[in-house]
Amino acid sequence: MLVVDGLRKEYGQFTAVDGVSFQLKPGDIMGFIGSNGAGKTTTIKMLATLLEPTLGRATLNDVPLTEGLIDARKLIGYMPDFFGLYEDIRVWEYLELFASIYGVPKTERPGVIDEVLELTDLGFKKDAFAKSLSRGMQQRLCLARCLVHDPDLLLLDEPASGLDPRARAELKELVAELGRMGKIVIVSSHILPELADFCNVVGIIERGQLLAFGSVEEIISGIEQRRMIEVKVLERANEASMFLHGKEGVVSTFLMGASTLKVEFEGSMESQAQLLAEMIQGGFLITEFRVDAADLEDLFMKVTTGALN
Repeated sequence: MLVVDGLRKEYGQFTAVDGVSFQLKPGDIMGFIGSNGAGKTTTIKMLATLLEPTLGRATLNDVPLTEGLIDARKLIGYMPDFFGLYEDIRVWEYLELFASIYGVPKTERPGVIDEVLELTDLGFKKDAFAKSLSRGMQQRLCLARCLVHDPDLLLLDEPASGLDPRARAELKELVAELGRMGKIVIVSSHILPELADFCNVVGIIERGQLLAFGSVEEIISGIEQRRMIEVKVLERANEASMFLHGKEGVVSTFLMGASTLKVEFEGSMESQAQLLAEMIQGGFLITEFRVDAADLEDLFMKVTTGALN
């Protein structure tokens, strides 16, 4: 369990992170979202033990991340947004170096290296020089380096930066697999639609403050009850629109064509079900009745104001 309690980082009069708190359990993949300068990287660096917080604390499996650095760092895999590779060594040598740094016994290192190369689909590049790898393969090698000591927490700061669509898709599947293995993963990214595909938890930060935390559905329900319902009928869309005026929960209706209308609705799920029943009883032939699902970009725009530090 990762417990973050009131993390704060000040630089003189400037507050970069202001009282961030949340909890994650094994298997959670958190999408950490915010504009440039919102406080994502500062928060991640504090969790990675690279920055000492001004106030607050974080613990991973009851081990403090802000003190006793040797014990804490054995539990963490940190992949920064800009990482360095020793380009004139081979892939297996690069992983061997970090396995030795993390104290993996020498007799176990060959097996560990093979395992992380298989997990990151780099086994066929084991003897290649790091400088010969593509950008996507270098990203996967950096992630493999983070896994040689089998950490419980992975901190990935903009891991998809600079990758082509295929490499991003491969990285996304790899991160999802790490979650299935029981790792806690925090991923910061600006590619919001792709985060939504594999993150079960979202944290939105702005000006150093965590504005929202939870699943997309939980956050949306906590913001507002108003939602958009798309209704498709075989005919009489204009009559259906007039029929809905004044019904419980209906704020407004918009015709979207000869057979489609949008209904701005504010009410309980019971009221929504009753609305559908009344339309059927009214003789309208309904082919589709669904709520427009808010995506991660919608959520980000609803929660944030665009203010910058």
